[in-house]
Amino acid sequence: MTQELDRAVRTVLRDCLQVEPAEEVLVICNPVTEDIGALMRIEAEGDGAYATLAVISELDSNGAEPPTPVAAAMIASHVVLAPTIQSLSHTYARRAANQAGVRIATLPGVTEDMLARLMNADMRALRRRGAAVAAALRSGDEARITCKHGSDLRLGLKDRIPIADAGVLNAPGAFGNLPCGEAFVSPAEGTGEGTLVVDGSIAGVGKVETPVELTVRDGHLTDATGPEGETLLELLTRHGEDGTNVAELGIGTNEEATLTGNILEDEKILGTAHVAFGASAAIGGGVQVPVHLDCVILEPTVEIDGKEIVRGGELLV
Repeated sequence: MTQELDRAVRTVLRDCLQVEPAEEVLVICNPVTEDIGALMRIEAEGDGAYATLAVISELDSNGAEPPTPVAAAMIASHVVLAPTIQSLSHTYARRAANQAGVRIATLPGVTEDMLARLMNADMRALRRRGAAVAAALRSGDEARITCKHGSDLRLGLKDRIPIADAGVLNAPGAFGNLPCGEAFVSPAEGTGEGTLVVDGSIAGVGKVETPVELTVRDGHLTDATGPEGETLLELLTRHGEDGTNVAELGIGTNEEATLTGNILEDEKILGTAHVAFGASAAIGGGVQVPVHLDCVILEPTVEIDGKEIVRGGELLV
């Protein structure tokens, strides 16, 4: 796996972020991800950049803010990579650094095996799919998700701007999630209505043993079945009403991704859909709260204003 991992790290630094000589690169990791962080720092240094590794304690939740000195260092950098356990994607620190022109890739929960496999995908095909899905999400005002287990969830998309997460992070202020392979949008607040049956995995929980039925009313998760559903509700509601906000609809586009229980990979599986709850401000919504948890549906049918873009887990665009 060493060659594949080295090639994947080069893809991250050279293809996705296009690190230039003399740029300041900050790599943020936890003790358990320090090996991956060190590989990224060494690769950046090999490209002629000035690279720093910051090892921080694990945070309380996805979306929790990093330590103040690290947040300040993020703004002072040209490029930030964050192979951490908890995601820094939905934080004020990440948004402030992006607004300052910093290019940022977050890699929450990444493993060496995952990085080696997913970042050796066909990047050209992945980017084509991402652009096509984003265009489809942009084409209508309402998404509908159904599946064989009984999902029937409608989400308002009017005036929302979808994003293709395809590893193109070379422009000032660029932000993305790596390994890449999805397109997503933040639904309009208050528009989510219906039922979502999750048969893949749930962030913070892992793979589900039996399908979990989620009830959504007025744009909020109001009920969930089974022990996994109870855990999801508890993780969200501890942050108040905003924690249950319908934050994201995403479609996976990476052909190398498989179901592992690690949401960073699971949400990228080609032809799957995921719906997240909690923070949405980082991706075009209006809710900022220190939690963002995704739920993966393996074989969905997704329609935009009645036109199918995914049918039974097969991507049609």
